[in-house]
Amino acid sequence: MRIAGVDEVGRGPIAGPVVTAAVMLDQESAERWAGSVTDSKQMSEEQREEAYSAMLDAGVAYAVGACSSEEIDSLGIAPATRLAMSRAIEGLDSEPEHLLIDAVRLDAVAIPQTSIIKGDVLSLSIAAASVIAKVTRDRLMADVFEERFPGYGFASHKGYGTAAHMTALRELGPCEIHRTSFRPVHEAALRG
Repeated sequence: MRIAGVDEVGRGPIAGPVVTAAVMLDQESAERWAGSVTDSKQMSEEQREEAYSAMLDAGVAYAVGACSSEEIDSLGIAPATRLAMSRAIEGLDSEPEHLLIDAVRLDAVAIPQTSIIKGDVLSLSIAAASVIAKVTRDRLMADVFEERFPGYGFASHKGYGTAAHMTALRELGPCEIHRTSFRPVHEAALRG
């Protein structure tokens, strides 16, 4: 059976997109990464980067989906997350027969699915999706948005509401990747 694990990163930040990945592991890949790939939040940045590169080098079937800060502001974070997951699933080269999704139900997707609480710890395919989504989003924040919007420190905090980010937000005001529907950004925009 072709099973795709699906996970997201970036629901909590006040800037940047929510990014999702859908990953289909074959038996050989599953055996290769069992024990070394888990929830991306439990892995160091170096471990995530190594796992990401190894999975891509091995030709793991995956696709990434995202929703921009504008879409998050328009739809809300939960609907935007589901839309980004749908985009990742649609991007797969072959349609999965079943989805394993970390704590989300995708009613708009007509593929049989199982929502698993803490799925990124319990399912290797969800964990692999977690790693691919996390590395993709972190690179986007550090390499693209850090350069495009200097002064906010996106390379270090990746859009989360750290003290340094909040200071920059108060001093510079929101930029175009800030989520204006999120309270800290909305309040900074009113002050600016």
